[in-house]
Amino acid sequence: MSPSPPSHSLWMCLLLHSGSQVLAGWGQIGHVGGQQDGGHEGCVPGFQVKNYQVVYSGPFRKGQPLIQVEFDDCVGNQDVTFEVSDPTFQVDGDLNLVPHQDVLYSRPVLFIHGVSAHVDDMAQVEIAGLPVQSPHTLRNILGLGETLPYRSKRSLLVPPMIVTENQRAPFPRPIGRLEVSTTDFAGNLVDGPTLLLITVIDQNDNRPIFKETRYAGEVLEGSPTGTTVMRMTAFDADDPSTDNAALRYNIVRQSPDKPSPNMFYIDAEKGDIVTVISPTLLDRETLPTTTYELEIVAKDMAGSEVGLTGTATATITITDKNDHAPEFTHPLFEASVNEGSTGVVVNLTVDDRDDPATEAWRAIYSIINGDPTQSFEIQTNPDNNEGMLSVVKPLDYEATAFHTLLIKVENEDPLVPDAGYGPSSTATIHVTVLDVNEGPVFFPDPLTVTRMENIPVGSFVASLNATDPDILQIQSIRYAVLRDPAGWLSVNPVRGTVNTSAPLDRESPYVKDNKYKAIFIATDNGNPPATGTGTLLIHLEDYNDNAPYVVPSVARVCEDAHDMNVAIVGGRDKDLPPNSAPFKIELGKQPGLDKTWKVTRVNSTHSQIMLLHSLKKANYQLPLLITDSGVPPLSNNTEVKVQVCVCKKNRMHCSSAHSHRASLLVLLAALLLALLCWDESAYRLEIDHVVT
Repeated sequence: MSPSPPSHSLWMCLLLHSGSQVLAGWGQIGHVGGQQDGGHEGCVPGFQVKNYQVVYSGPFRKGQPLIQVEFDDCVGNQDVTFEVSDPTFQVDGDLNLVPHQDVLYSRPVLFIHGVSAHVDDMAQVEIAGLPVQSPHTLRNILGLGETLPYRSKRSLLVPPMIVTENQRAPFPRPIGRLEVSTTDFAGNLVDGPTLLLITVIDQNDNRPIFKETRYAGEVLEGSPTGTTVMRMTAFDADDPSTDNAALRYNIVRQSPDKPSPNMFYIDAEKGDIVTVISPTLLDRETLPTTTYELEIVAKDMAGSEVGLTGTATATITITDKNDHAPEFTHPLFEASVNEGSTGVVVNLTVDDRDDPATEAWRAIYSIINGDPTQSFEIQTNPDNNEGMLSVVKPLDYEATAFHTLLIKVENEDPLVPDAGYGPSSTATIHVTVLDVNEGPVFFPDPLTVTRMENIPVGSFVASLNATDPDILQIQSIRYAVLRDPAGWLSVNPVRGTVNTSAPLDRESPYVKDNKYKAIFIATDNGNPPATGTGTLLIHLEDYNDNAPYVVPSVARVCEDAHDMNVAIVGGRDKDLPPNSAPFKIELGKQPGLDKTWKVTRVNSTHSQIMLLHSLKKANYQLPLLITDSGVPPLSNNTEVKVQVCVCKKNRMHCSSAHSHRASLLVLLAALLLALLCWDESAYRLEIDHVVT
């Protein structure tokens, strides 16, 4: 609940007559003490603003809003009613203070009374700049406005009355008696309303209430005496202008009570909790606990014995600062590792009295000496803060069998100025490298040689060279073929000499970019034996061992074509220059071919085939001879199938019968057959279909 206004007074407009009694028939006038029902957390029911001001600049017009009050019963303002000490004013549904009628003069102070099932509260409205009115007519005082007839000035003597809140039933009950008479200047009695001021006296019927039952605060260890930790604030719904709401705070219990039962102090009026213990004793690592619990009591009546109390708990955590350097548990660590291997070889342990899992506790390790080749590194294990020393580059026993490393450890957070790293924050590691039988190493690897293809079988190709890294041991090495895809090579197991066991062929599918790759293995006689592999690359030089050939192998021409060009053919050769192009393409050696066919060179690789006269529809096999430029050159007799077709409307109709071979043998056989079986006319018909 919100505090009541400074004076629990209520202006009531009563029609008083001689001998009238004023009855306490309004129930609890003022605010109702105690905890409110319902509402939402953090809401204080009642007027959110207790005092308002309005500047008078002329008559207040009917229905004109003067101010908008701020009122919240914390449950939606559903059943709130408002009463104004001057009945010519009211609070409308939008919480605006508006006059019922035109008002020429108003009281300097108005009180607004807001009541619901959840709250009972008052607010005050001060009207500034009111004109001085003379005479002070009762109608003006009562705010009846200029609509009433003017009446003579009255002299009123109405003494105020006082009533305490929380009176007991029965109601209504008398609170006083009025003998009042109102006269004008002529002494005539005047009937009419007057104002009665009734003051409601607050009772101490509300306990101090803390917003929360438990509060949490932190203070850094080593903080100076008098450091503020947190503020505890309670609320009292009684009249804040009285001792009923004058609160005083006190610590009644500290748990635990070591090293002192009075480690903290609370400001009695403000509620600020501050440290009393010295910075030296406020040491997180030496205190029996890092969490202290305080029981705080707030008492009203300025802390007197008759005051009401409220209680809350404050939990204070002593937080850590990096005032302790990490220290190695041992000045010397030892490890051993097999040569050629990698991985973690030793775990380094440290102690740190700071709060675990904080940056003041987490360790960072570094190697400050003894690792010129950067073969080692240290990573921090996040689970236990240990340093894991690893070999990241394989070590060589024959090069260095013993390593001495100097390492240091630090925290992620810097140390406080009065703390520092000491000798225990460094340590030495001795790493012993164990000898391991290592496999022979080929040099160079790969070994590249150049050889001509088709060299005789058994020819020398290369001499392999493998050495054993274990120089402190006397070991022998034997060689063997591990991978020879074409099966062309053999190796002497003792000397390592490589010879051909089959012809080398540059055009083989096992050769890529003129290179043939074979892999050999070398094995020592250690216990157990160790092996190593090496690669032999043979760059094969070309030998003219592939005859050229002609492409394409088929050509088409129309039997009535005016253009006697049949096709352009080109030469191909698996060999490389100069064992390939330029090519010489010519007619075969059969007699009579040059009567029908002609071959003309186009460039170094292609030639033009031409007909010297038309041929009938048939398939003809034209023999050609192609020769490369190798030394010595290679030639190849080949044939091109020429289809003479009937061409109509851009379509070629070709014969599917077997081809006539344009050769001397075919010609002679045809002539002989004609002489024996046919007459001269049949012979002539056959000749037309033979290439001459």
